[in-house]
Amino acid sequence: MTGLVLKLGPQERVLVNGAVIENGARRGRFSVLTPGAKILRLRDAIHPEAANTPVRRVCYIAQLVLSGDAEPDAARIQLVRGIEQLSQVFTDSDSRQYLDRATEDILQDRFYPALKALRALLPREERLMAASKR
Repeated sequence: MTGLVLKLGPQERVLVNGAVIENGARRGRFSVLTPGAKILRLRDAIHPEAANTPVRRVCYIAQLVLSGDAEPDAARIQLVRGIEQLSQVFTDSDSRQYLDRATEDILQDRFYPALKALRALLPREERLMAASKR
């Protein structure tokens, strides 16, 4: 059995193909076997007003695909362009691996893993932004 495995905490919510699903009182785990299902953990969701940094904006575009609010073909172009811009700033090898992984996932229509790879850059971006304000 393959597919995306989601491990949810108590009362954690996830958006699956436009439907909000809430886990019960205990930790849960389920596998999504349908290719192309649109899935977004609501705890990972970025609100539009919080998409105020380069990494957050790229993550938000991926999130829009997962929530069904953006067409994958149109978003793919924006995502690849955004990742190209991020690669001009994140030049260390670890960040490059995340960007490369996200790019590969986007080109294969795997938007959830792409979002996960991009989110890994958020703490790095935060440190860079804090350092630039000093």
